[in-house]
Amino acid sequence: MHDADAIVVGAGPAGLACAAQLAARGVCTLVLEKADAVGAVWRRHYDRLHLHTDRAHSGLPGLPMPRDYPRYPSRDQVVAYLENYAEHFALAIEFHRTVSGIRRSGGAWQVDAGSRRYTAPIAVVATGWADFPRRPTWPGQRAYRGKTMHSCDYRNPSSFEGRRVLVVGLGNSGGEIALDLAEAGVEVAIAVRGPVRILPRELLGLPILTWAIAQARLPPRLADAINAPAIRLAIGSTRGLGLTIARKGPRQMIAEDRRIPLLDVGTLARIRTGDIAVRGGIARFTAEGVVFAASSPGAERPAERFDAVILATGFRPDLRALLGPSPELLDTGGVPRTTGAATAQPGLFFCGQIPSSTGQLRQIGIEAEHIARLATHTRRPAP
Repeated sequence: MHDADAIVVGAGPAGLACAAQLAARGVCTLVLEKADAVGAVWRRHYDRLHLHTDRAHSGLPGLPMPRDYPRYPSRDQVVAYLENYAEHFALAIEFHRTVSGIRRSGGAWQVDAGSRRYTAPIAVVATGWADFPRRPTWPGQRAYRGKTMHSCDYRNPSSFEGRRVLVVGLGNSGGEIALDLAEAGVEVAIAVRGPVRILPRELLGLPILTWAIAQARLPPRLADAINAPAIRLAIGSTRGLGLTIARKGPRQMIAEDRRIPLLDVGTLARIRTGDIAVRGGIARFTAEGVVFAASSPGAERPAERFDAVILATGFRPDLRALLGPSPELLDTGGVPRTTGAATAQPGLFFCGQIPSSTGQLRQIGIEAEHIARLATHTRRPAP
């Protein structure tokens, strides 16, 4: 006998949306979650975090976010919404189930979690990417005597009072953490290795996501060309700030490089006032801080002291540990080749694993609905 018609790995937004959509189509679904509650990754995010996408476009299928939420809900509001979502749809979730392997056997999928083995004709991997932080290394880093941490471990500025902090990376996490520190009076610099792309969170009074959705059918380069003048006007000049704006537009960057531009919520203003200093890429660490690369090849700038370094260097999902060598499913880095669609293996799906230009939560909802439609056509093997 099978444990369910479908097993979903992960009880974050993607896992909950998939489970709800599958159940709505009569597919008996079981969710396995390694933490003790839904939305575990959201619970770990830094305290000041708010959604960068607006409430109206961030609800999961079947249950909009509450209308009394602000346009950009807080971390705690998102967690409360996910809890309510799971309760509303009476989702079957087993907590403290760390999945260690997913294998095809006898026409069904075997999902190993601790001492338990679950089987089902359908398996959905909805683990997201926040459990896969990228932690680059530099020469001399082991000798550094300060504190080094990834952005996923940052909570608030309280432990950095009176210290000099370097944030590495100007993505959304890096930009907002640097802003959080600066607003608390912490002396902070941000290391920016290469060209960046910055967007306003709103354009002409509308959430930037509204524009992305309206232009979703346009080729990325065309959409970027159309939007460029208005974005430049909204962002203002970056001349003299130590930032190089990428040649690729935001849509093209997401489509080709899977890089999410910075949605500015105040970081640029603090850079302009000098509250956030901008430095180049790191050449090496010293015992007391770092040395930044100079513009000339091989040259270095004078060493600077930093008491702590926060690596806002992003995430990269690597599912090879779960699925083993699967070149038909995963690229060379372990990232799924497709998400929200049929894969090379019958009955196996991925949800929410690739960045979207039209909002990650919105895209998760679209993918969950598509997976549920495809799953109902998956032939169930005899038990």
